[in-house]
Amino acid sequence: MAYEKKPVLAIMRPSVYKEESVKLAMSMGFDVMAVPMIELVGVQDSAFNPFFEHITKKESDYVIFTSANGLDFTLQKIPYVMRDMFIEALNRTNVIAIGPTTKRSLEEKGIKVMGMPGVYSSEGLIKYLCKDVKGKNIDMARSVFGTTVLTEGLTRCGANVLETKVYSLYRPDGKEQKDLIRSALEGKITAFAFTSSMMVHNFFEVAKELEAEDSIVQVLNGSIVAAIGLPTAETLRSYNVNVSVIPEEYTFERILRNIMDILTAGS
Repeated sequence: MAYEKKPVLAIMRPSVYKEESVKLAMSMGFDVMAVPMIELVGVQDSAFNPFFEHITKKESDYVIFTSANGLDFTLQKIPYVMRDMFIEALNRTNVIAIGPTTKRSLEEKGIKVMGMPGVYSSEGLIKYLCKDVKGKNIDMARSVFGTTVLTEGLTRCGANVLETKVYSLYRPDGKEQKDLIRSALEGKITAFAFTSSMMVHNFFEVAKELEAEDSIVQVLNGSIVAAIGLPTAETLRSYNVNVSVIPEEYTFERILRNIMDILTAGS
């Protein structure tokens, strides 16, 4: 199918990523509808102080960050005058990034990254670290909604795992979210980029409020639907949505390139 106009991409990432996501998509030849279907908020649990102390007292062997958000919300909780000290302490341990975006964010803040798995997922991290972590102390800062797969897997590998939850996710509820669904129902969107399971659930909750659940499934199945990884793809399939794109590299840029490859091949 040839597109006389630029393909329209629905970007539903949190507001903090809006500017860079839109810029990247437009540079690739997309028109964009950017409406967050998920937002972020900082939290602090009882594990944060032990997490901080493990690192600063050199009791941590590995520190894992599973997102740039995890790093950002961690640093926000540390008094500004102590952040350089904390970064120096991180650089005395083995810092692991789940993928290239997180790695880049760490390095931009002066944090040395010891390694990164070949597959950017919890399962990839477990496979990457398992043989080296028996008896080691692993600290990680994650989302409230992070799956237990990573902590349980590393524990089975013999590691002592401390996890602190530094941010949470919530569903934004406003006119623009409903307008995005209406635009989709009107056939104005060519491709949809889903980057988390919660984003999928929130998308369908808005559709349900508009009494358009069945209709939106039909729209999605007549469009290009991309999922950043297998868990997100499985969530979409649970809503009877066919997934067109699951990139091998779990990055937003790779999702966009794969979508554009499909569009180019069909033109």
